[in-house]
This record gives sequence, structure tokens and C-alpha cells, in this order.
Amino acid sequence: MSKTKLGFALTGSFCTFDKTLRLMEELSGLYDIVPIMSENAATKDTRFGKAEHFINEIEHIAGRTPITSIEGTEPIGPKGLTDVMLVAPCTGNTLGKLANGINDTAVTMAVKSHLRNGKPVVLAVSTNDALGASAENIGKLMARRNIYFVPMRQDDTVNKPMSVVADFGEAERAIEAALRGEQIQPVLK
Repeated sequence: MSKTKLGFALTGSFCTFDKTLRLMEELSGLYDIVPIMSENAATKDTRFGKAEHFINEIEHIAGRTPITSIEGTEPIGPKGLTDVMLVAPCTGNTLGKLANGINDTAVTMAVKSHLRNGKPVVLAVSTNDALGASAENIGKLMARRNIYFVPMRQDDTVNKPMSVVADFGEAERAIEAALRGEQIQPVLK
């Protein structure tokens, strides 16, 4: 029996990339990983590391090169390349685009293409404005069919009171629940 195909899409919350790659490694034993990176995630060198390093790590973990273009992700739905899609980390920018039907990055196109088949998408939010400007978009997405969330929590209530990060330790459970059409609770810890 073949493994479930997990689209694993990374967006530009660079400070969570180390944690995200550890998650990808954990999930690679359970799922056939189809890695996807937004153009920013795939090309920007930041104080958290060089893009080339992260791409090499992803290739090592997933055994394939990440898809980094709109043209590359468009066939995901038509060709049935994924069974479930995880966006981790999912930035406020990506939340806004998904909530408003904008598909101008490899990740947003991957999600749109995947959703056309009525398959689940799991969002692992990581944004400094989740309880501010992005709250409306999170609410919109919570009301959408086939969109699920990895439980999340405030990561620094004193210095960043609007900031939220997903509990990556709950990602596997969130994916399995999404495959059953369920949202695990509580969403906000």
C-alpha cells in the first residue's frame, strides 16, 4: 500500500524554518512528501539562513526538489498529486491571499489546485498579526470547507501580543483529523 501524498508548502516565516524542517522530517516517515515553497521562501537569504541551505535540506528529507513556481504547482489538482496539503508555516500574507481567492504564488496556486478536488488543506499559522489584521482572514478560512488548522498559541504575549504560532507537535494529529473531515480542538490554545 502506498503512503498518503502530503503536499508540504512553506511560506516566508523564516524564523520557523528550522522547526518546520524538523516537522517535515518527522512526517516523511508517515507520508510521501511533495515539497512546495513560495518564491520568497525559495529565494530569500535571511538572518535565519540561506535559501540554498533550506532547499538542500528539503531535497534531502523529501527526496525531491521543491516546486517553487505557479506553473509547477498548477498540475497538483488535475493530476491528483496530493491527498492532503499542509501549509507550514502559513504567514499572514498567505492567509490573506487564501481567504480572498488570490493565487499569485506557488503556495497559493498549490492550495487552489489541490482544493479543486475537495481534498483537505491544513494551515499551520505563524504570523505576528494573527490576533490583529490577520484575525479576519483566519475567521474566513475557518468557515471554509476543506480548510483545517493546526492548533495555535500566542508565542510572546508581552512583546508580541498579536502574534500566534502553530503547535507543530499537533500537526500530525491535525492532518489525520483533516483526512477524516474533522478539525481538532481547541484551535487556539
